[in-house]
Amino acid sequence: MTQLDLELFFTPIPKRIGRLRELAYNLWWTWHPEAQDLYSQIDPDLWELVYHNPVQFLRQVRQRRLDQAAGNPTYLRQFDSVLSDFDAYMDATDTWCTRQYPLTQGKTIAYFSAEFGLHESLPIYSGGLGILAGDHLKEASDIGLPLVAVGFIYPQGYFRQRLDREGRQLAEYQKLTFVDVPAIPARTPAGDEVVVEVELAGRLTYARVYRIQVGRTPLFVMDTDIHPNVEQNRELAARLYGGDHEIRLAQEVILGIGGVRALRQLGINPTAWHLNEGHAAFLLLELLRELVSQGMPIEQAMQQVRTHTIFTTHTPAPSHNDAFPINLIEKFFWRYWPQLGIGHEEFMNLARQDQSWGPTFSMTTLALNFTERANGVSKLHGHVARGMWQWLYPEKSRDEVPIQAISNGVHTSSWVAPELAQIYDAYLGIGWQDRLDDAALWERIYDIPNDVLWSIRRRLKHNLVAFARERTRQRFHLLRESPAIWPVLEEDALTIGFARRFAPYKRATLIFNDLERLKAILNNPGHPVQIIFAGKAHPGDEEGKRFIHDIYQFSLQPGFAGRVLFLEEYDIATAREMVKGVDVWLNTPRRPHEASGTSGQKASLNGVPNISVLDGWWPEAYNGNNGWAIGEEWYREPEVQDRNDARSIYQVLEDEVIPRFYDQRDAAGVPVQWITMCKEAIVTVAPYFSTRRMLVDYIQQFYLSATLPHTITTE
Repeated sequence: MTQLDLELFFTPIPKRIGRLRELAYNLWWTWHPEAQDLYSQIDPDLWELVYHNPVQFLRQVRQRRLDQAAGNPTYLRQFDSVLSDFDAYMDATDTWCTRQYPLTQGKTIAYFSAEFGLHESLPIYSGGLGILAGDHLKEASDIGLPLVAVGFIYPQGYFRQRLDREGRQLAEYQKLTFVDVPAIPARTPAGDEVVVEVELAGRLTYARVYRIQVGRTPLFVMDTDIHPNVEQNRELAARLYGGDHEIRLAQEVILGIGGVRALRQLGINPTAWHLNEGHAAFLLLELLRELVSQGMPIEQAMQQVRTHTIFTTHTPAPSHNDAFPINLIEKFFWRYWPQLGIGHEEFMNLARQDQSWGPTFSMTTLALNFTERANGVSKLHGHVARGMWQWLYPEKSRDEVPIQAISNGVHTSSWVAPELAQIYDAYLGIGWQDRLDDAALWERIYDIPNDVLWSIRRRLKHNLVAFARERTRQRFHLLRESPAIWPVLEEDALTIGFARRFAPYKRATLIFNDLERLKAILNNPGHPVQIIFAGKAHPGDEEGKRFIHDIYQFSLQPGFAGRVLFLEEYDIATAREMVKGVDVWLNTPRRPHEASGTSGQKASLNGVPNISVLDGWWPEAYNGNNGWAIGEEWYREPEVQDRNDARSIYQVLEDEVIPRFYDQRDAAGVPVQWITMCKEAIVTVAPYFSTRRMLVDYIQQFYLSATLPHTITTE
């Protein structure tokens, strides 16, 4: 798409503010609210209608609105300020990374992931894995880490969630209009569009490559809905996590093998390759094939690949790691293993994992066999992963298994409330974003006056209640019904948030274990409590969908109506409002199935304490003063564990959370002990559970050493 092509799709923009289009095509704006304001001020209603998508906004905005903005001195001052900041950011040569880790300069790290959660207007993510990947790219941009990313654009994205009248989840797929997304065709150094070809089961399949700019970090995404692909192959990458085993395998072949070939066409020769989960592990085979084709012996080529690759596993449940039947691998790779100079059995043994039903080709096994640097995403998960995969290292004890732990973090600027960021400016000092992992700096949070932080917390809950009411109103409008109770939620009630993927192990309905006791807690006179739920279940997960239905049905019952609310369509926008606006964050996974979990980190960044099972990241963060631990006793039978964990939730709420929130308020009505805990949550979570600290760990432990040997090239 040329500049002339772009002009045809947009409302003519006055020259004075013409760079609004340039800004729209760089997702820098997604973590700079002042940049988003440049669009929302022009037409607030349209900004909401296009779901905060500046590219679509500029296609639909009325010329009169643009002309008014271009003639408004106040608007122009803000426009100039934002663009000045944008230029300084993009043109900077003296970055955090050049100062702290100059050895990274001149290197390139390729980061592969099946999903990227960057913004609600770009639905190419499903949950925590994608959000983590999106935050990884943003932080890499902020610090100046030389990283490129590879994934899919998924023209139908992940599904939009709708609930019918009974609360049953419906999945709706809406095809992306490419002129409405900030993606442009990627081009070779010679200026040609990049189209890669991959053989799938003996049939050539083509994928066009697009570029999405995330600050200073480029993300290259592929699309198979192009000529001359047959109809079946055009739909291969239409949806995230859609289809059967064969479609999933085809997607992963394109991601791994096609992704390497895309970078080669772009003239990018990475010095390190980072696999975010096993979906992209076929890239290891492509790197191996390249080296063998250059004449390198297979064993030497294997070691060469190992020295340059990093693998992050996110899945503590063996059954959730991708493993394909041998006959399916034979169908797709029968012409591939001869290119490696090996036979059928040797090829299958590269990733063989024997299951109860027979041998499989495991993507995690493949990744671990070809990486010297692997990690789980919390300390507990690292321990669990070493136990899961110890069978690959029979000569090693569990503690010696080469899977380290680098705990996940969140991108601070994307998730902190703008209202709180202003307070952080005042008390941490301008430029605190350059010292995100400085624990001593964050101790200044204790200096914030209690009434100031309480006022911000109340304002954020007010915003959440307004958001939840509007989302609920829209749902009933589409159903052509009226809610039984209106308005929903109270602004002064203690508000619990539960929002995440509705996988069964996360036990979304655990708090409903004793209905009468929960009703008493929610309706305690003078101390009311309310719970906001949000979350999607995979379309094929019947148990997860049943949890959604059950919670919705509970929300209609006397004693729960008005106190329990399920918000439709869980996405980044919903998550952003919830982690900012609730009073306390609830997390109830079945230990040890939570690899990390980052929603609670986002909440504590905004001064929201956690009530959580000691699973994932929480054992590293919990100190007794920044939230609460529940279910500390372990039982063999799941039903017994559930009953006792539910009782633990009730007891913590009744004896600790509710009294601390409502009682012992000062003359101004500020709950002093509660605010003390809010401050402690920020101070202990913000510096360590940030993507800044996370990327420092990756640089120190993996990236530097992986980039030191010579680059794998196609020469």
